[in-house]
Amino acid sequence: MKSVIERYKASREDQQQIMNPLSEAKYWQREAAILRQQLENLRENHWQMMGEQITGLGVKDLQNLEGRLEMSLRGVRMKKEQILTDEIQDLNRKGTIIHQENMVLYKKINLMHQENIELYKKVYGTRDISTANGNTPAPYGSSAGEELNIPIHLQLSQPQQQQQ
Repeated sequence: MKSVIERYKASREDQQQIMNPLSEAKYWQREAAILRQQLENLRENHWQMMGEQITGLGVKDLQNLEGRLEMSLRGVRMKKEQILTDEIQDLNRKGTIIHQENMVLYKKINLMHQENIELYKKVYGTRDISTANGNTPAPYGSSAGEELNIPIHLQLSQPQQQQQ
């Protein structure tokens, strides 16, 4: 019950202060002074972190500044390492996806190649398949891709005399 009464009194005082322009002006002046002091402290810290205006600091202050700088640097390094690790993982994922896509394309190309060979066999027969495989036929009708058990018939003939 006492806490309810205290809250009521506090809220009435706040309402009275808001209605009183003089007390409201003093409140904002105090707030502005506090903010100015905070801004000045932040500027000093910034200058010290940047290595400026440290001539008046003692050994303990310098050690404190060094510790804060080391902690900040450690945080920056950890953030950098995390970003690089994320980028490496992303690139590895992309590399895996590209590899899988390449394998699918390779299989499609291989399948198309086999279909081309089958079509070539249907059109030209099975004997000249070496040309379908992309091999160029060897001179005189023999090729490296032909089977070895196919008999080859050679005949000797008399040279013809040239007429002058």
